[in-house]
Amino acid sequence: MRVLIVHNRYRLPGGEDRSVSEEVELLTVHGHQVALLAADNTGLGAAGAVLAGLMSVWNPAAYRRARQLIRRFRPEVASVHNVIPQLSPSVYYAARAERVPIVQTLHNFRLLCPAATMMRNGTVCESCFGRTLAWPGIVHACYRGSRLATASVASTSAVHTVLGTWQRRIDLYIALTEFARHRFVQHGLPADRIAVKPTCLLKDPGPGGGGESILFVGRLSPEKGVGVLLEAWKRLARRPPLIIVGDGPLRLELKRDCRALDGVQLLGWRSATEIFLLMQSSRLLVVPSLWYEGLPRTVIEAFATGLPVFASSLGSLAEVVDDGRTGRLFRPGDAEDLAAKIDWALSHPGELGRMRNEARAEYEAKYTAKRNYELLMEIYRRAIAGQK
Repeated sequence: MRVLIVHNRYRLPGGEDRSVSEEVELLTVHGHQVALLAADNTGLGAAGAVLAGLMSVWNPAAYRRARQLIRRFRPEVASVHNVIPQLSPSVYYAARAERVPIVQTLHNFRLLCPAATMMRNGTVCESCFGRTLAWPGIVHACYRGSRLATASVASTSAVHTVLGTWQRRIDLYIALTEFARHRFVQHGLPADRIAVKPTCLLKDPGPGGGGESILFVGRLSPEKGVGVLLEAWKRLARRPPLIIVGDGPLRLELKRDCRALDGVQLLGWRSATEIFLLMQSSRLLVVPSLWYEGLPRTVIEAFATGLPVFASSLGSLAEVVDDGRTGRLFRPGDAEDLAAKIDWALSHPGELGRMRNEARAEYEAKYTAKRNYELLMEIYRRAIAGQK
């Protein structure tokens, strides 16, 4: 199969960029021909960012470039990830003009929220949900702290809602979870054209033997809830070692806090190999997010290593973590409830051991490269059949 991958890379590379790279690798390994239509935001600069923002509604150059590549490569399907800001939705029209079916993966909530996070001032925000123009987001400068940048993103979504782009130009959507699928259907996307396919791990790290430490892996930013974890840890009568892995805007603040806490290690950024080793030798992973996560890669990695996940009962986390089987759920932002769940884990090593086995079984059933490839092919074939 000939597959065109379309992606506007992010200024700061993250999980979505990595997922796109792995999709390319997954397809290539299975013998498919892959072409990449990409844009990169890293070298834009201030003036370039403003221009790209203005072009995010429709970029004639991206349209021409897409049609030229499609005519040369003749893809059977276009797998689209991010088109904002440089590629723009013009690439959908280019693919349609060449009669190429389009599959759009919804990695985040950009269609529902200019910032793509559905979070403001540290809490979940749905002020823009269901609106054609996300004017509350513009007022609050939710995207990059700029009303102009937010207006650009919000206008792109609004214009293409009015034009029917999301309804009529895209053959199939991929949501990462049922929770995300439900929210997009509520927003107006056609329910019968949204498939659910989670992300996966291309390489299986294998289960570990467990250990004593509590582990956090993620961006050190307010929405990730690491402050809730520290507060919960302080409340524990018995305090196992706490290891925090990651970097971000809260790093210096957390570094100061951790100096005064015996038993807490702030490791900073670590490679994927190092993270797997930490997961294989930890007691449990805590995901204390305060926002609607897409599908955190760390949860899949934890399941692959047989590590139970203790997560906020919020959004997709409440779906992905089976409370009492693959981990435990606690009330979002509630340090006392999280502390109680960790206390339970310390007092029930046998139950935690059973959870390790169940977490690994969950990975093998849902998140392997083999299962992901099967689902991806089903979706591509369905999109292609719909064009005939």
